[in-house]
This record gives sequence, structure tokens and C-alpha cells, in this order.
Amino acid sequence: MVLVCLACTAGPNAASNVQAIRDRWAQINYQVPKPQREAAFESLAKQAGSAKQAQPRDAAALIWEGIVLSSLAGEKGGMGALGLVKQARADFEAALKLEPGALNGAAYTSLGALYYQVPGWPLGFGDDDTARTMLKKGLAIDPDGIDANYFYGDFLRDQKDWAGAKAAFEKALAAPARPGREVADAGRRKEAAAKLDEVRAHLAK
Repeated sequence: MVLVCLACTAGPNAASNVQAIRDRWAQINYQVPKPQREAAFESLAKQAGSAKQAQPRDAAALIWEGIVLSSLAGEKGGMGALGLVKQARADFEAALKLEPGALNGAAYTSLGALYYQVPGWPLGFGDDDTARTMLKKGLAIDPDGIDANYFYGDFLRDQKDWAGAKAAFEKALAAPARPGREVADAGRRKEAAAKLDEVRAHLAK
């Protein structure tokens, strides 16, 4: 997700705060050992909350708090994660009201990811139809982006649409590099390549 037009919505200090959260998220997600990740995301969630509090109408700050909370929920797992994903959903929805295209449609893509990863009723709010709608809106804004294609591919894989998932993962791997996002790009490509191998194995059966 590329930081787009932050100067339009926030001052330089707010923009640098969001960028620091973005970069730290990539380090934790892809470079910090699994046993240390939950505590690292806990700390980053506080930082992201402060950034949102300082700029409550900055869509980028809302999106990045939502991403951090979603990642923390993934590390926690179980029922303890449900409050975090609900808060993340609220962040993404608030960002969409302010600036739907912020960070190349990251709020749509992130919401879509939540809707297919979170359990459905009565445990959670997961819904595959809503996931598909949100992910397609993210793709419409960023059709060649690595994240938009990766998460759409992962959703299609979850739906056992192997051919569709293959195409989406291949597009994610072909996505242009994002300046300043080298750690995130490398980590996402590794994830996409691993899932593409799995999908190709299903297609070969």
C-alpha cells in the first residue's frame, strides 16, 4: 500500500508518523520471530492509536491503525482477537467515509480481507459476499497492486477457485515495486509465491 497524497490530508509530522508505523509494521510482520510478534504489535498498536488520535480525520492514520490491529488479532487468535478486528473494521469504514481512494484503496482491500478471514455469525461478522465486493473495489482502485491482487487471490483460494487464485497471485508477483516498501514487498512476494505453488498443485491434480 503506497502512501498517496498524505500532504493533502495531514501535515508533515503526521505523514512521517504514519510512515514510521507502516515501516515498523513491515519489520514486525516479516522480520520479527513469531514468539516476539504479538508483543511488538501490541506496542505498535499504541503508537498507531496515538497517530489516529492526533489526526482523527487522516484516512491513512485510520487505515494503518486498522492494519496493525488486524495483524495483532492474527497473532492473538481465538475469541480475544474479536474486539481487535471489530475496532479495525471501524477504522477502515471511517477511512472510507473520509477518502475511499486513500493508500490506493487499502481500506477496501483490508476490509475485504477481514470479511473472509473472520468467522461468520454468531461468532463474528465474516461474510464471503461482502469480502468479494470489498476486494473487487480495492482492485478497481489499484488493479496492478501487490496487496489488492494478493488478498483477492487468497480469497479465491479460500473459495477453492484455483484458476482465479492462480491468476491473481501471478498478478501480485508481477506488481511493480513500491519505493520505500522493500521489506513489505519482499515479504508479500514470498507469501504469494508459496500460495501460488499450493494453487498450482491443486490445478495439477
